[in-house]
Amino acid sequence: MQEFKDKVAVITGAGSGIGRALAARCAHEGMRVVAADVNEHDLNGTVQALRDAGGDAVAVRTDVSKLADVEALAQQTLDAYGAAHVLMNVAGVLGMGTTIWETPLADWEWVLGVNLWGTIHTIRVFVPLMLAQDTECYIVNTASMVGLVSDNPFAPYQVSKYAVVGLAENLYHSLARQDGKIRTSVLCPGLVNTQIMDAERYARAEQQDAPLEREAIMRNMRQAAASGMSPEEVAELVFRAIRREQFYILTHADSAARVQRRMENIIHGRNP
Repeated sequence: MQEFKDKVAVITGAGSGIGRALAARCAHEGMRVVAADVNEHDLNGTVQALRDAGGDAVAVRTDVSKLADVEALAQQTLDAYGAAHVLMNVAGVLGMGTTIWETPLADWEWVLGVNLWGTIHTIRVFVPLMLAQDTECYIVNTASMVGLVSDNPFAPYQVSKYAVVGLAENLYHSLARQDGKIRTSVLCPGLVNTQIMDAERYARAEQQDAPLEREAIMRNMRQAAASGMSPEEVAELVFRAIRREQFYILTHADSAARVQRRMENIIHGRNP
């Protein structure tokens, strides 16, 4: 995809971080933006900022873990603009879990519900719509470097991101067999300066208090993320990849080496 002006972009997780930066970049490219997020306050802030900058945008509060919300998002997109040309699945949560066995079941359900089922829902709803349009379209699914390497202290998050990578790869091949006009990428960012580690405020009320070990890990990760890549830099890399139809989008210079080490361990039968 080379031309973006007047195309319609649907962005989940648009209230903050990478989603908000992508929304701003879409508007800068002359696209009409449908911004979706579960946090209505942040979502409205994004849309107001886009409009203040001269952009054309609407806000649709959406919990991507709920199919009905995603169906409503698609309908409101059609009502507002009549089409959807770019889908950017950015909504994601980190969760409170540590090890597989210590993580509360509610946290597994929450993280997989947003990160994995949210992506499944949007693809199932928007791909048929895009195929029916028979116009040039693009889908970006957000996974993580965590979905390409073998260790992370947050088990549900890593499992969900591995699944999103597999889902994205399957989507790539499925779309190729359709011989249609939809192209796709998977975004696997490293440390980015976002608020994902503060998203626990949206978790289920019955979740248990976080263990001290987990809180220590969170403090360290917040400090690392604070010096991470800016969301705007990630948005630039995403648009560069869309123009090139580049499937894997890695954001950090050391990413390829980390993936290579894991692949070599697999090929040579070495332990992780």
